Amino acid sequence: TRRDATRRDASERARDTANARTHRDMSPRVLALFDVDGTLTVPRKEADDVMKRFMEDLRSRVTVGIVGGSDLVKISEQLGEGVEREYAYLFSENGLVAYKDGALLAKQSLKAFLGEDKLKRFINFVLHYVADLDVPVKRGTFIEFRAGMLNVSPIGRNCSQEERDEFERFDEKAGVRKAMVETLRKEFADYGLTYSIGGQISFDVFPQGWDKTYCLQFVENDFDVIHFFGDKTYPGGNDHEIFESPKTIGHTVTSPEDTRKQVTEHILDKL
Repeated sequence: TRRDATRRDASERARDTANARTHRDMSPRVLALFDVDGTLTVPRKEADDVMKRFMEDLRSRVTVGIVGGSDLVKISEQLGEGVEREYAYLFSENGLVAYKDGALLAKQSLKAFLGEDKLKRFINFVLHYVADLDVPVKRGTFIEFRAGMLNVSPIGRNCSQEERDEFERFDEKAGVRKAMVETLRKEFADYGLTYSIGGQISFDVFPQGWDKTYCLQFVENDFDVIHFFGDKTYPGGNDHEIFESPKTIGHTVTSPEDTRKQVTEHILDKL
């Protein structure tokens, strides 16, 4: 009868829903973590519409997080206002300032770690070092104080994009940042600091263990598979530690276009 047929249809739909739920529950819980500069955007540029649409689609299929060295203001300039609400996880300053679903999860303090005397000695040394540097241009903001780290730029963060590009080419040959990092490592060997070169014009300074692997403590118990995509995965690069971590599957990318290609290959095509 029609009633029996309707009952069978309802029963089959319920069984299909249960099977789908069981299959979903058995599927690995996947988290895709992304660096920003050179991975989702051209360094310090805003993400283009193609990448924004791609990431929106990805968020509908797996859990997605952002882990950048910059503070929230700069990440928002590149990925859009309210980025901490759009993504399940937003880890600024390597996760030293962590957000989950738009709410502040945790925050670390470099000032509390070092103390004012050590911090002042370090900053004074850096400013004297920069004053004696011979680089193509010098602008303003040679040290940017963030919650959990310092960002040091030999030419100053107030430089133009053209000057950024020029310094990046100059530094590839001159090794200004590498030499400066080596000097600081020796001078402040007892401070327990890590130095990480990232972007075009600067490097980050933070306590050992406060690299991008710091963010993993907030997610490692909630996911079966954690993919990380970043461009500076070489030793000394600010993606190296999390790329090498046994807790992640690391992927080295060369551009936003390459990021989309690798995400499709390693995640989307396997869902």
